[in-house]
Formats: sequence, C-alpha cells, structure tokens
Amino acid sequence: QVQLVESGGALVQAGGSLKLSCAASGRTFSEYTMGWFRQAPGKEREFVATIRWIGGNTYYSDSVKGRFTISRDNAKNTVYLQMNNLQPEDTAAYYCAAAYRGLVNIISPIPYADWGQGTQVTVSS
Repeated sequence: QVQLVESGGALVQAGGSLKLSCAASGRTFSEYTMGWFRQAPGKEREFVATIRWIGGNTYYSDSVKGRFTISRDNAKNTVYLQMNNLQPEDTAAYYCAAAYRGLVNIISPIPYADWGQGTQVTVSS
C-alpha cells in the first residue's frame, strides 16, 4: 500500500498553467505505475495521464494530449502533472493513483488500488 497526497490545484484563467504534484509514501515508489484522473461535478471519473513503473512510458487522454505532461521523480517519490493551456473544461478534482507494477489496462481506474484525496483545479473563462 502507498499513501498519496496531491497538491498544486488552484483557480487559474483560461490559457494558464498549473503543475500538480503527488507525493507518495509507503512501499517502493519506483514499482508503481502512477496515474492522474479527474472528476468534474456530475461526471464520472476519467483518465488523464499515466506513467509506467518500468520503462517510463507515458499515455494521455485525447483531451489533454499535447497540453499536459506527466513525469516522475523516483528519488523524491513524487509524480507531477504539468498542465498548460488550461481550458474551462479542464475544471475538475484531480486525483493521483498508484498501481503496483501496473502494466495492463492502466488507462482504466481498475488497476489502481491506492488513491489520493484529490486537488481542485478550476479554470475560469
């Protein structure tokens, strides 16, 4: 099990940028595939981005591809989500999640056993 704490959410104007962080503690961080998901009011939780524990391959939803970048620093037990050119439709609570040695189905929430409490991102038009 790993404990996750997100930070960096804020109110930002359309076109602006934010960088979210997710600090992990517990088991060996480097063995976790780390994902970011988001949930807007009245909507289901949706996949945003993920970075595999081995190889560091990254995957993005079509809605954020080219604007968001996921990265990780295993020495700091932290995963990041750099968000550029934010739009009002990006407004949501953003959650980081961990899948131990996750390799399959990692754009789905299913393999992620550990979740943070979320951080709110609000984009004004």
